[in-house]
Amino acid sequence: MVVAPQIDCRGGGRSGGLRAGPHGVHEVSIIGAGLAGYGGTGRADERLEAPVTTAFDPIDLGGIRLHNRIAMAPMTRSRAYAPGLAPTASTAAYYAQRASAGLIVTEGTQPSPVGQGYPDTPGLHSAEQVAAWREVTAAVRTAGGRIFAQLMHTGRIGHPSLLPEGLHPVGPSAVAAKGSVYTANGPKPFVVPRELTEDGIWQTIEDHAAAARNAMAAGFDGVEVHAANGYLTHQFLAPNSNTRTDHWGGDDRRRARFAAELVRAVASAIGPERTGLRISPGKPLGDIDEPEPDATYLELVRALEPIGPAYLHLVEGRDRALTLELRKRFGGAFLLNARAEQGHSGPEQLSLIEDGTADMLSFGALFLANPDLPRRLRLGGPYNSPQRETYYGGDDRGYTDYPALPATEEQ
Repeated sequence: MVVAPQIDCRGGGRSGGLRAGPHGVHEVSIIGAGLAGYGGTGRADERLEAPVTTAFDPIDLGGIRLHNRIAMAPMTRSRAYAPGLAPTASTAAYYAQRASAGLIVTEGTQPSPVGQGYPDTPGLHSAEQVAAWREVTAAVRTAGGRIFAQLMHTGRIGHPSLLPEGLHPVGPSAVAAKGSVYTANGPKPFVVPRELTEDGIWQTIEDHAAAARNAMAAGFDGVEVHAANGYLTHQFLAPNSNTRTDHWGGDDRRRARFAAELVRAVASAIGPERTGLRISPGKPLGDIDEPEPDATYLELVRALEPIGPAYLHLVEGRDRALTLELRKRFGGAFLLNARAEQGHSGPEQLSLIEDGTADMLSFGALFLANPDLPRRLRLGGPYNSPQRETYYGGDDRGYTDYPALPATEEQ
């Protein structure tokens, strides 16, 4: 199995299990009842009549006014062709075209050289990269948008040939992922990562904090910490990739510690109101196996309470009950990349905002192919189809050439 960077083709979901009650108030929890001592504050259970909120209504995110609740999900594009793995003018055009999103979250950007897992992915650890990203954020802001940088350390997902000489992929434990990864010389099997030492863990955390400061210097509105899809922070959360028995592993609370400390460090560096976190409980990408993820992620949410990040971004699995429980327990904005049964979701999925399942929805490949997606969702389409063969690498074809609806089309 060759592992490529993941573009999430989903943007909607289905209801199942625990459901939201009237007016977006969630019914009594069914997950967490057996977790002794769990006492998340979460959100108030206000059963008052209120106007129905839609995906097209504005929302305040950490003091930033977003003009709608439709987000562009982070998607690896492998087009950092400028010197030093920096974004290009085409990158600026790509994101500016999609500035009608309430929030753009960029492709994963490595916070340090050893955090790179794929060819031509951008970083946020050098002055060269900061300067290039500044052109991107300026283009988005000129177009009226808001943009967060996603910090993505791939951990054991990668290969030494993708890294500067002398570096080797790292992980919570010396456990290789099954499969292989694309490199400049074709697919290469994953290697056994170097287990991070105590000092190495804290250096990795500091690397994220430094990259977050770089993001703000580059003009981003905030930072999303990537703890999903099988990459380093997810590797710490999962019992098959984290076999440690020290205070970074061994039980649910300790496996959640690395993610919590990362968020704490980033929030301390740039402010909690400028910090988000993305998770994907139970998702098997990157050879992750989380057979019983509920307790781990509820522990993580509890650890986030005193930190107070602006939002939690959930890549939803099969368990809508866990989705609703996390939404109830988390006190900030809840951003959902909802599970879709078939293909790309459309306007029918916007009801997840109306029924209170989420505060915002993120769309992946549908936003990639439709730069004016909020408008198309309001109109009910039509939608361009994404060209999968152009997802990773290449030129501007399948990158900046997807058409928007004609300006004369009725709003």
